[in-house]
Amino acid sequence: MAEEPRLVPVRYEFDELVLRPFGPADAAELQRASVASYEHLKPWMPWAKQDLTVAEAEVTCRRLAAEYMSDTNYTVGVWNGDRLLGGSGFHLRCGPVEWRCAEIGMWIHGDHAGRGLGTRVLAGMLEWGFGDWGWERLVWKCDTRNVASARVAEKCGMNLEATHRSDSVSVEGKRVDTHLYAILRPEWAAFRAQT
Repeated sequence: MAEEPRLVPVRYEFDELVLRPFGPADAAELQRASVASYEHLKPWMPWAKQDLTVAEAEVTCRRLAAEYMSDTNYTVGVWNGDRLLGGSGFHLRCGPVEWRCAEIGMWIHGDHAGRGLGTRVLAGMLEWGFGDWGWERLVWKCDTRNVASARVAEKCGMNLEATHRSDSVSVEGKRVDTHLYAILRPEWAAFRAQT
């Protein structure tokens, strides 16, 4: 008997938020949110661009949609109604999808930073990831100078496994260290049971 095809989850609703893949129709909202958040994003996100156009945003949305549907990268927007509050995703930087390990990335709109949204989104991604997606291990990486990002991981029960020295280059072109956090499926279940 043939194995059932793997269907990638495409929507998760929680806490008045929706996580879903980007599509071409999201270009104007991605452009608006990215440009409005430029000052907040520029220290950490090399892709942040102060003068991003709607046409450039549409190219990005189309690329992200294609990656999602081809099982090579799973980037999602964080939506409240028709407003984009940030982005996240399950990125296959740990190995092939069959290994059931992914890295979660995230950015939050500058107007919503520092208000707990990042923690809510990461908790949602972990719940979705260990639920519908069936991941066994989820990873979070951040520049060691990004204290807020490290704190989000810790608030969601992720464990600091390593600090990689001089393993990356910052947007300013300087060598930086990176924290590696991770959580396993049973650890997430135990953490959820305590909260």
